[in-house]
Amino acid sequence: MSSESGVPSATAAEKNEQNPPAEEAGGENTVSKKAAKKEAAKQEKLRRRQEEAAARAAAATASLSVKDDPHSDNYGEVTLTELQSTPDSGAGKWIAAVEGREWTEVKNLVEGMKGEEVLIRGRVHSTRAVGKNMVFLVVRKRGFTVQCVASKSEEKKVSSTMVDFARRLNRESFVDVIGVVSLPKEPLKSTTQQVEIQVSKLYCVNKALPTLPLNVEDAARSEVEIERALQAGEQLVRVNQDTRLNNRVLDTRTPANQAIFRIQCQVETAFREFLLSEGFVGIHTPKLIAGSSEGGSAVFRLDYKGTPACLAQSPQLHKQMSICGDFERVFEIGHVFRAEDSFTHRHLCEFIGLDVEMEIYKHYSEVMDIVDRLFVYIFDSLNEKCKKELEAVGRQYPFEPLKYLPKTLRLTFEEGIQMLKEAGVEIDPLGDLNTESERKLGQLVLEKYGTEFYILHRYPQSVRPFYTMPCADNPLYSNSFDVFIRGEEIISGAQRIHVPELLEERAQACGIDVKTISTYIDSFRYGAPPHGGFGVGLERVVMLFCALKNIRKTSLYPRDPVRIAP
Repeated sequence: MSSESGVPSATAAEKNEQNPPAEEAGGENTVSKKAAKKEAAKQEKLRRRQEEAAARAAAATASLSVKDDPHSDNYGEVTLTELQSTPDSGAGKWIAAVEGREWTEVKNLVEGMKGEEVLIRGRVHSTRAVGKNMVFLVVRKRGFTVQCVASKSEEKKVSSTMVDFARRLNRESFVDVIGVVSLPKEPLKSTTQQVEIQVSKLYCVNKALPTLPLNVEDAARSEVEIERALQAGEQLVRVNQDTRLNNRVLDTRTPANQAIFRIQCQVETAFREFLLSEGFVGIHTPKLIAGSSEGGSAVFRLDYKGTPACLAQSPQLHKQMSICGDFERVFEIGHVFRAEDSFTHRHLCEFIGLDVEMEIYKHYSEVMDIVDRLFVYIFDSLNEKCKKELEAVGRQYPFEPLKYLPKTLRLTFEEGIQMLKEAGVEIDPLGDLNTESERKLGQLVLEKYGTEFYILHRYPQSVRPFYTMPCADNPLYSNSFDVFIRGEEIISGAQRIHVPELLEERAQACGIDVKTISTYIDSFRYGAPPHGGFGVGLERVVMLFCALKNIRKTSLYPRDPVRIAP
């Protein structure tokens, strides 16, 4: 059964995928007790190594002759008292150094600032010592990097001890740097900003462990770069997906991940902007409900104060009830839960749903009109406002920009089946499309119409949820549609049944206990307008727009059948 919330129920073919690749399916399909113990032992070994390295680093730092350095106020670790913002913290050397100064974002450091003294904060991305009296320090903030140079100089009051302090800073530690902007003699290849900072003051705000579970620089490396190195006889570290997800707080620091979740934010913003401009009202519906909202058994069941309940598979029932409550046009951005054991590249057990419901005046094509203009607006806004972010994603995960038309192509399900048949693909005319046939149809549509974004409507009634309105001219089909990006389903939508008697009949036919949704059905007994809507998964929109191969890349902390941490 298809769903109306953007990440449809997995097809039988998807549920029966045998041994999907780890990168494709999440990499944790069969976690045995033996493997779990092995992983626990590995983590414990790493923890001990980190503690030992931290102790060595502390001892080395303690050995620095800071007390004998006349310029010791220009560097060092920020004390806890200073960081607690207590009234008596004003005497600290860090407070004295930063007091009254304005902070400059790393991304804003440009050639025109030559000669200016700036104060920046960021993470230690890398360090490289040149002899005893100079160290290059790359500082990173939000995916942007700048090279800082700490060199011994009496004029700048930079001592050899301060240079040594800079050299010993652990990667990923937070630092504050004060220095003068200068221009390098040669273009910088390892940083995003084409300026240098000549360091005069350097403070460690928070230390990272000397040994980390993964190196951010390794995690930011593209497969193209790794393969190119292998061909040249060099072996670079490849960070696999499980390692990334187990250490997500480090993984999200890469430029690509920083960009992915800013793109995701823009999708949500554009979704909201467009719908508000069209007279829609934002609502919030409950995620604890008495019964299934989509039918089937793929629900997370729980005890609600002694009463059986479950987590909502979609806001479907309540957004329809809101239409009956005279809101006319509503939308919601919220969590959706699916308990299916779907080990695929595009399914999650928890995701963010972008849902819409609206009155229909004449024809369910009115809903498709909104889909058309909404997503063209979203795509245009991403291309206009997220250019740098899309470039950052493309550097690690190269992709071609999405091809879409100003006016979205619409095909009937029967027309789609005919295109597949002419290409030698036989499909049940009253069945659903599986993943392979969806991708094939996407290829055919791209070749014929030049678009990777299109609408397929008038689906067979048997593959749609119980609340979908049948077609008037043929009850075997329904007033419903799916939308595709790059050959994969992204949206499900339809006109809803607003006649209670027909709704009860359809619910019973789909095996749903009518008593559990009685308040939903009753809402149509008090006068209900014709209406329809659709749902789409936020993570899937970003995944397909950026042509990423796994939805776990676009979920900040993904939840799938085997992952509930971190």
